[in-house]
Amino acid sequence: MKINILDAHDRLEHFNKQADYISEGCQECIRRRPDEFGVYPFYIFAHKRELEMDERIGLFNMDLKYHLTDLTYNRKYMRLEDVPTARLIWEPRLTKPKSQTNSMLFKYYPENDTVKIIWIIPARELWDQYKKDLLTENKTVIESIDMFENKRFELDAPESDDLPDEIIRKIYEEIAMNAKRKINRGILS
Repeated sequence: MKINILDAHDRLEHFNKQADYISEGCQECIRRRPDEFGVYPFYIFAHKRELEMDERIGLFNMDLKYHLTDLTYNRKYMRLEDVPTARLIWEPRLTKPKSQTNSMLFKYYPENDTVKIIWIIPARELWDQYKKDLLTENKTVIESIDMFENKRFELDAPESDDLPDEIIRKIYEEIAMNAKRKINRGILS
C-alpha cells in the first residue's frame, strides 16, 4: 500500500492540534474554577455531550445575531449543518468521577501550577487509532484504555491526596452560600 506523505502529515498536524485544544480547555477550566476551591488540588473532568436539535438551532441563531449586530464578528456557521452535533464539557470537581469512555480526567495542583493526567479515554470506535506503531500512537491513551478495560477499580479509586469528605462538604456549602448571596444582591440570575 502506498501512503501519501502529505495526507499523513495533515493527519498528524490535526492530531497535534487536539493536544493544544486539551491544554486550552484545562487552562480555561482552571481560570473559571470557583474561588472557594482556594489552594486545594481539584479535578478537571472533560466529557462529550451530544447537542439536541434545539441547542444547535440556538447556536446557529446566536451566531447569526452576533454577525448582524457586530461588524467585527466573523460568522462560524453558514448553514445549520455546520453547527457541531456535540461539545466537550469542562468541569472542575473536588471528587473523582467514575471513568467512562469519551472522557478525560486531570488533576490540577495550584501550589505548583501543575496538571497531572489521570486518564484520556476516547470513544471505543477510536481506540485502534492510538495503538503502538501507528502514526497517532499515544502512550497515555493506550495506558488509560488498558486501565479502563482491565483495572477499572484502580482507575476509579480516589487519589491518595484527595481532600477529606468533610472539607469537600464545607467547600460546597460555601459555594452554595456565596451563590445565594449573589442572587440576593442581584448579581446572579
